[in-house]
Amino acid sequence: MTSVDWWQAAFLGVLQGLTEFVPISSSAHLRIFPELFGWGDPGAAFTAVAQIGTELAVVTYFRHDISRIASAWLRALANPEWRGHRDTLMGWYVIVGSLPIVILGIAFKDVIEKDLRSLWIVGTTLVLLGLVLGLAERVGARTRPLDKLGWRSAVLLGCAQALALVPGVSRSGATISMGLFLGFEREAATRFAFLLAIPAVVGAGFFELRDAIGDENIYSPLQTLLATAVSFVVGYATIAWLLRYVSTHSYAPFVIYRVLLGTGVLVLLGAGVLTA
Repeated sequence: MTSVDWWQAAFLGVLQGLTEFVPISSSAHLRIFPELFGWGDPGAAFTAVAQIGTELAVVTYFRHDISRIASAWLRALANPEWRGHRDTLMGWYVIVGSLPIVILGIAFKDVIEKDLRSLWIVGTTLVLLGLVLGLAERVGARTRPLDKLGWRSAVLLGCAQALALVPGVSRSGATISMGLFLGFEREAATRFAFLLAIPAVVGAGFFELRDAIGDENIYSPLQTLLATAVSFVVGYATIAWLLRYVSTHSYAPFVIYRVLLGTGVLVLLGAGVLTA
């Protein structure tokens, strides 16, 4: 374990924290930049475990909301009067919305970790989903608050989140795009995207934990832990910034960034500078 490896792991933790919540795909960045720097692919297991740090940041940031929702949901199990409560329903919406990505993630684990990590796929999905986000930003009514969320919306948002199993899509980007298409306010779509991601990402991280400490990985378990800790700190700051930003600004800069980055990756691949 060289000092360079530790700096690389810390850098990837910063990259994960900066890109997990903004709709530009953290998995794409963790695939592209190590390749650009000649570090090699850190692997799907490293990526999944590093994401635990950012999801712990979500849990910490939304701890009061999560506590309130969990409390209402548990009370409703024994007390019928709580079953129609808004927080109880929100708990069910998160559970139902998490099912698509959990089912597909387990069913297609090997395909996701191997076949879908090609930079050709990453570059293409960055561009395509960037254009989708731009369209959603343009046509979405952006008038529905989060308390207007229903079963249909929860299922559709969950299906959108499942698209993030393909590197380059962006979990938040796909969910936010669907939220905008459904007419939700930017902040409402963003908040639910954060809440919806918690079960899937934390579950995936612990599911991949055994693979992340295997001998074949580029980074040691301690270096992976460092990346996870760094991603927590940076991720927490990013959440606070993004929720303030989307209350008064559009997602247009992220759309432009995605298209430029994805196009750049495809050009570099075509020129032989990058290898898929």
